[in-house]
Amino acid sequence: MARKDALAKMRAILVKRRDALRSALAGDLTLLKELRSQSPGDLVDAAYDSAQDEISSQLAEVESRELASIENALERMQEGSYGQCEVCGGRIPVARLQALPYATMCIGCQRELERSGEVGSQRAGEPIGGELEF
Repeated sequence: MARKDALAKMRAILVKRRDALRSALAGDLTLLKELRSQSPGDLVDAAYDSAQDEISSQLAEVESRELASIENALERMQEGSYGQCEVCGGRIPVARLQALPYATMCIGCQRELERSGEVGSQRAGEPIGGELEF
């Protein structure tokens, strides 16, 4: 029963984080549109704005990947497969799920994937270059 309670808490955490990311991403897009509509003062300002746009875009991309991972985890919860390793089918320990609520693999399978160098070819919905932390 403790695992079931822990998984229910994970759902609440995932939903809260998903909603926060959706709000942040909506805000980031609005801010970028506002910045582009304003005319830059000079070349230095334009370069600075361009650099800020690039940073904002990269942050939005990371947040977008995390959001996709969270939505994937919520779907697995509905299907009843949350907490089950997608590679070996074993249970993902609750401690791992508490550290990374949208983990799709047990630590052994994740390590093997990283060792084999296939991190960049992970399935859709998983962060590229390893798992994100929050």
